[in-house]
Amino acid sequence: MKLYIISGEASGDLHGSNLIKAIKKNHPNTLIRAWGGDLMRNAGADVVKDYRELAFMGFSEVVMNLRTIFRNIDYCKKDILAFKPDTIVLIDYPGFNLRIAEWAKKEGFRVVYYISPQIWAWKQGRIKKIKAYVDEMCVVLPFEKDFYARFNMDVHFVGHPLLDEIKEIPEKDRKKQIALLPGSRKQEINAMLPLMLKVASNFKDYEVLIAGAPGQSPEFYEPFITGSNVKLVFGKTYEILKSSAAGLVTSGTATLEAGLFKMPQVVCYKGSTISYWIARQLVKIKYISLVNLILDKPSVKELIQHDFNEKTLHEELEKLLFSQERRNQLDSDYQALYEKLGGGGASEKTANVVLKSTSAD
Repeated sequence: MKLYIISGEASGDLHGSNLIKAIKKNHPNTLIRAWGGDLMRNAGADVVKDYRELAFMGFSEVVMNLRTIFRNIDYCKKDILAFKPDTIVLIDYPGFNLRIAEWAKKEGFRVVYYISPQIWAWKQGRIKKIKAYVDEMCVVLPFEKDFYARFNMDVHFVGHPLLDEIKEIPEKDRKKQIALLPGSRKQEINAMLPLMLKVASNFKDYEVLIAGAPGQSPEFYEPFITGSNVKLVFGKTYEILKSSAAGLVTSGTATLEAGLFKMPQVVCYKGSTISYWIARQLVKIKYISLVNLILDKPSVKELIQHDFNEKTLHEELEKLLFSQERRNQLDSDYQALYEKLGGGGASEKTANVVLKSTSAD
């Protein structure tokens, strides 16, 4: 059996690697060619394109890199044709993967999509493409199954793969430290980290730690922290989330990770003026953090664009560190979050869908 797996981000590399392990557990001879990173490579995939070459953030950034994106799409199509997989597995990364899905289905390949594009937030018109070009959809958020049902599409709710990751992290006591998670892409980090550092450094009794993104080098962070006591830590993000008193987190998967580790957090986001203006016109959701979306209420504070400033960020971080009432409220909400996410075993459930779909061909 041959599978071709495409992920385009650090989170996709993580979830892709666990999916590969689950597939190979019972089918060790499966040949897997992939777009991903070190985790997928170590799990047994032949990685032909590293996700760090693919990460473009925001509308204006994507437009500036269209030539590279289309060149990558053409290369991907040729590589799939040469490999001739039994099934193509797409992990999130919708701008790229939905184009591949359309082409792949027309070429006669079976397509499984793992971790749905956030079409419930914007671009709901994509549902037509998904229905037409995706054979099986595996969703990881509890409200997504009902969303797809509104369009007469039956999907598999497999639970969130982060639950399996979190079970493997040992319990730790909260320390007097503040965690900074400024994002995984250079554009995000440049936009978020300076203000995060400025505010966190005001709390002199707390150690400040930056969770380094796996796709970035220590040298990239050096100008931000030179001359300070801030610690840059790679490869221990979950341990940092587990042990920190509070954190400042850029919107994305990290907000859900922080919630599942029950770390009090402020969710932050600031993009380019053009990207933010376009997003305001298109996005159809009340919240930007997965924690609030899943709970359907403003549990964690979101500081977006102009609200992401020194005064408001300081006020919110202070509440997390010193208000027991605020911390108790978050602790209760985080427990509800865990219960809503469907239990463990997402990788195994998705592997079963992939294998069943492949054998049905």
